[in-house]
Amino acid sequence: MTRSVLVLNSGSSSVKFAVVDADSGGTVADGIVERIGEGEVPDHAAALLLAFEQLSDIGELVAVGHRVVHGGPALYRPTLVDDALLGQLSELSPLAPLHNPPAVLGIEVARRLLPGLPHVAVFDTAFFHDLPPAASTYAIDRDIAAQWHIRRYGFHGTSHQYVSEQAAAFLDVPLANLRQIVLHLGNGASASAIVGGRPVDTSMGLTPMEGLVMGTRSGDIDPGVITYLWRTAGMSVEEIETMLNRHAGMLGLGGEIDLRVVHQRIESGDEAAQLAYDVYIHRLRKYIGAYLALLGGADVITFTAGVGENDAAVRRDALSGMSALGIELDEHLNASPAKAARRISADNSPTTVLVIPTNEELAIARACVDVIDA
Repeated sequence: MTRSVLVLNSGSSSVKFAVVDADSGGTVADGIVERIGEGEVPDHAAALLLAFEQLSDIGELVAVGHRVVHGGPALYRPTLVDDALLGQLSELSPLAPLHNPPAVLGIEVARRLLPGLPHVAVFDTAFFHDLPPAASTYAIDRDIAAQWHIRRYGFHGTSHQYVSEQAAAFLDVPLANLRQIVLHLGNGASASAIVGGRPVDTSMGLTPMEGLVMGTRSGDIDPGVITYLWRTAGMSVEEIETMLNRHAGMLGLGGEIDLRVVHQRIESGDEAAQLAYDVYIHRLRKYIGAYLALLGGADVITFTAGVGENDAAVRRDALSGMSALGIELDEHLNASPAKAARRISADNSPTTVLVIPTNEELAIARACVDVIDA
């Protein structure tokens, strides 16, 4: 008997869904409903109904798992959803205004449509909940930080945990023995430094905006830019926040978020695309270098997510010239279009470099099963 879990990831304009066998790890069905709020998909209820139509022959479900980006200071374990939890998630919306409101809406709709199943919230911030204080603490007035729960929370935690565990399994080395750097590179991007299976630093912070250059998000920026734009350019807080979240990063610099298109534009001589790519790689290399220093060297560096798994040029440029730091790529292995977990470092590289596909849906499904078993 399989234990299938419906995993839902509700965004502002899309709902991704997957039915996963938590025991075998197999995906029974998956898909995405996009363009919510337009035409045939007026709202999240309509989106979920469309998703359920595609899932009519999937068999019996044991639970519904919901990806929730921000759990704040108190919510970090996979948690059964009830009305009180939904209220807490709504209160956390200012910490993740682009992510938590649609997640709450998706949970509300799914509970109405599937009232007989346990619904479980799984938090992106959970893996980083116990970051060392030196890594999680911002150097601001400590009373203000305490009052408003300001700290580095970290995100993509489900992916970082899953991939770091898969890296240890791939190498057949105990997780406790490894110093790891995980690079989750997609439209959203983050890096983590992990020792013995526990994170000691991560690039995202209070919100998913800090850190690496992303598709539409700026990543690290001098906070003085915000006050300068407010005072001098007359931009409102909402306008600045929207710009930094939706019109910055690769889109803001080069007019494109798809790195495949960016590469094509670079080849055609597009200087804006070249600068955007250079800034992207420069920031990525800075974080890799910082984490190598923090860890005292890395046993394994792993690339994952859409860009990390598929863009050989990004992997090459991120690690080029690091032989003196113990990192040497194998050019042919790196260029391989293979999709499975694989090593791409040279045989003589002291640091192993891997590409491991992430599977957040499976990790969420297994977290749900653990909750209902308990």
